[in-house]
Amino acid sequence: MTEHVNSLGQPIGFSVAGWQARPWPARSVMQGRFCRLEPLDPGRHCASLFEAFQLDREGRNWTYLPVGPFATLPDFRAWAEPVSVGDDPIFFTVVDAKTERPVGYASYLRIDAKSGVIEVGSINYTPLLQRTPAATEAMYLMMRNVFDTLGYRRYEWKCNSLNAPSRAAAVRLGFTFEGIFRQAWVVKGRNRDTAWYSILDSEWPAQKAAFERWLAPANFDANGNQRESLAALTKMRSP
Repeated sequence: MTEHVNSLGQPIGFSVAGWQARPWPARSVMQGRFCRLEPLDPGRHCASLFEAFQLDREGRNWTYLPVGPFATLPDFRAWAEPVSVGDDPIFFTVVDAKTERPVGYASYLRIDAKSGVIEVGSINYTPLLQRTPAATEAMYLMMRNVFDTLGYRRYEWKCNSLNAPSRAAAVRLGFTFEGIFRQAWVVKGRNRDTAWYSILDSEWPAQKAAFERWLAPANFDANGNQRESLAALTKMRSP
């Protein structure tokens, strides 16, 4: 990378010419082939989500999340109602395109429109969504909205450093590991060291191409099995 210095010869950051604060994410529908993301609506979504979460009988989904598990539907709705109307985080429900059933949720959070930085988090996929093309497409739709529609510079993924599945998912989705923030949180009375990952706008075109190649109908056989793995495609296109 070219070195940038000021008149005193001190190293400084590269110029971001014409930069302006980016738009705040809208509560709008994001449509894909396998799924649709809708703004979280407790009245329409919570009952189906709560039912689907019961398929996770041991409550593994909730281990690393700051909330849950919820014992009853009213408890779940009591959490969902305030977060569904806040400005940060902004929650979206993942709706399966075939069944029209809500099967998970995710959010934009820690939104810094001035600097063009946004995080994806509070991701909770029910067993009906896990390890499906829709699960990957939902992340692609949120990422595409951030970079292509809103013009942000940086997209972040953070998780408990002990959460091996989340860390593996970040790498598969093309995020770059940046380090561990030690003793970052206290969650449910326990320490959390946080692993940080990111994708930059300069990296997005290559990662977008990897997603679109993976999501293309030609990448799936008659039984719905992938021909090329996303991990291989994102790694191949990493800078």
